[in-house]
Amino acid sequence: MIREALLYEPLSDSRVRCKACARYCNIPEGKIGLCGVRQNIGGRLQLLVYGKVITGHIDPIEKKPVTHFMPGSKIFSIATTGCNWLCSYCQNFDISQRRKVEGTDMMPPEVAAMAKGYGCQGLAYTYNQPTIFMEFARDVGVEARKNGLINIFVSNGYDTPDTVGMMNDFLDCITIDFKGNAATDFVRKYIGIANAEPIFQTILEIKNKTKVHMEFTDLVIPQVGDSLDEARKLSRWLYDNLGPDFPIHFLRFHPDYKMMNLPSTPVKTLEEHCRIAREEGLQYVYVGNVPGHPWEHTYCPECNSIAIKRYGFDITGWNLDENNRCASCGHQLPIVGELSSSVSEERFLPVIN
Repeated sequence: MIREALLYEPLSDSRVRCKACARYCNIPEGKIGLCGVRQNIGGRLQLLVYGKVITGHIDPIEKKPVTHFMPGSKIFSIATTGCNWLCSYCQNFDISQRRKVEGTDMMPPEVAAMAKGYGCQGLAYTYNQPTIFMEFARDVGVEARKNGLINIFVSNGYDTPDTVGMMNDFLDCITIDFKGNAATDFVRKYIGIANAEPIFQTILEIKNKTKVHMEFTDLVIPQVGDSLDEARKLSRWLYDNLGPDFPIHFLRFHPDYKMMNLPSTPVKTLEEHCRIAREEGLQYVYVGNVPGHPWEHTYCPECNSIAIKRYGFDITGWNLDENNRCASCGHQLPIVGELSSSVSEERFLPVIN
């Protein structure tokens, strides 16, 4: 189904200016923006993927990755085709870089009802950049809330004040992925954007104008995107602008798409990134995509005991009281929500500190 977009403004000569992302595509009559899903038809911007879901999966919330919000929740993850980034290493390139609009026809109430029917606690808009289909995501999200479900964006953060404003209608949580690092030469060569400044502006907009919970990831790509200086700059910026309590996940890269020639990220490189983030004052720093690593766990910053024990995407131990205070020392941790009933305590391993 095609539906007129909300995030645009008409220009002269039947052109339109899209405001769904920081590219602000100036689109002539009949043409489609870079993302592949927003077309100027008759001087009006149309969303070509409204009601077109290309994929749906049930995931643990920790896979997003989100570790400090509604822990253990089951999440129904959906996407459309298209994306506003051109990442050379995208693991979802068959979805994100597809420029043919495809998918199953599903209206917002149907999507929300399906998530509820599967016993999920929420929806994630992921696999491609969700703000390119923001109007559809918003309508799904509103229906999800009516059904008692939460809404999560897995985002590159390359947004606009208009998209952030629309987040207030439905969004509960966002994880923003720097996908390599924020250096200008890196993002130009491997992502296809001019610079990363809009991402930082989006973070400040979300902080100042919404109540959306934020977490951050940085995909550490060996040889081309593993600069420790850039990791320090990012960590320092997050600490200076947000404080010590926002989680950051340094993710292991696996070769894919146009970058099959690179190896997976050495674990030691990830550990160095974590060490630097802690030096800059961040208290909740994680290694991602390395199941069994001790830095998958959440540690109490006061007594250094394990507060939440994990293996991969599974919670295997819980050492917090009913108010999410450390059971060992009473320190309050910035965890939103209680442990989901989806997590079976029968699987818990001893929390050894």
